[in-house]
Amino acid sequence: MEVLTVELGARSYPIHIGSGILQSMDVLLAHFAQPKVAVVTNETVAPLLLKAFARRLREKGCQVVEIVLPDGEQFKDWQTLNRIFDALIEHSCERKTTLVALGGGVVGDMAGFAAACFQRGAPLIQIPTTLLAQVDSSVGGKTAINHPSGKNMIGAFHQPQLVLIDPETLRSLPDRELRAGLAEVIKYGLIRDLPFLEWLEGNIEKLLAKEPDALEQAIHRSCRNKAEVVAADEREHGERALLNLGHTFGHAIEAGLGYGRWLHGEAVAAGTMMAVELSRILGWLDAGDVARAEALFARAALPVSGPAMGADRYLELMQHDKKVQNGRLRLVLLRRIGQAVVSEDASLAQIRAAIAARSADG
Repeated sequence: MEVLTVELGARSYPIHIGSGILQSMDVLLAHFAQPKVAVVTNETVAPLLLKAFARRLREKGCQVVEIVLPDGEQFKDWQTLNRIFDALIEHSCERKTTLVALGGGVVGDMAGFAAACFQRGAPLIQIPTTLLAQVDSSVGGKTAINHPSGKNMIGAFHQPQLVLIDPETLRSLPDRELRAGLAEVIKYGLIRDLPFLEWLEGNIEKLLAKEPDALEQAIHRSCRNKAEVVAADEREHGERALLNLGHTFGHAIEAGLGYGRWLHGEAVAAGTMMAVELSRILGWLDAGDVARAEALFARAALPVSGPAMGADRYLELMQHDKKVQNGRLRLVLLRRIGQAVVSEDASLAQIRAAIAARSADG
């Protein structure tokens, strides 16, 4: 088992990474403030993991409240969130009742937002079971639900007390979900870790084949990058925004098509290629850089172009992005491969050209 730390002073917390660690309750028990715990999962993960997980907790003397949500990005809304609150109240949960998020990014966001709100703040533990959640959304304390006009528009920062990552949970992960997670892994190489990008170029097929050593190394390197960025900029006032490479375009794809049509990682991959294309238009990257990024996403069987929605629709949805300031669209772009910046330099005409070049509209 490897342990990383998200350094946030008195609110620092560990990330435990290791195959099989979900079988042991010792790390978890050390972080429970009381015996009652609420495990939030979904209808896909529950049959695979919940019964055995809850049994092990009960064998250790815990009172377990099981909360099973519908699965899918389209359920990341107020109605589903309220199901968590209903269960917490029905079972007389208290402010010190720990919420455990057992699932992918949607479960983590929903449980995290519920923990941030319930009795003005309850403890949270993240146990991500998809690659995307393991390398990105479980770390850093971002929690949210979607609005029809924009993804993750309503939420709160609420850091977990512990992130527990067991790569063995990926054995049952569908290939499409695994590929979607790789979009976030590739992101770290593009924005700040060129040696990691080079490693990915040499090992992407091993990751697609779910080779354990390769997966664990990719998870560890991604989490280390995420932990460093969060420690430097917890509330996204500066450097943390760079983690959103491709997300402004990608969130527009998700909202425009209807949540759940494209997986988040698929939309981010296409959105990243739009950002890369725009960086080329601005003169920061050359055609070889664009081809390099495209080749890696293509090898991961991820989209390198977005759907046809029309540039006007893309731009309309992008105006709801959380990086918009004073009505100005700010985008994460690449000065070079391995170095990202938040920029307002692109004109609307240049953004339209990038969308056209990297979507079915073109």
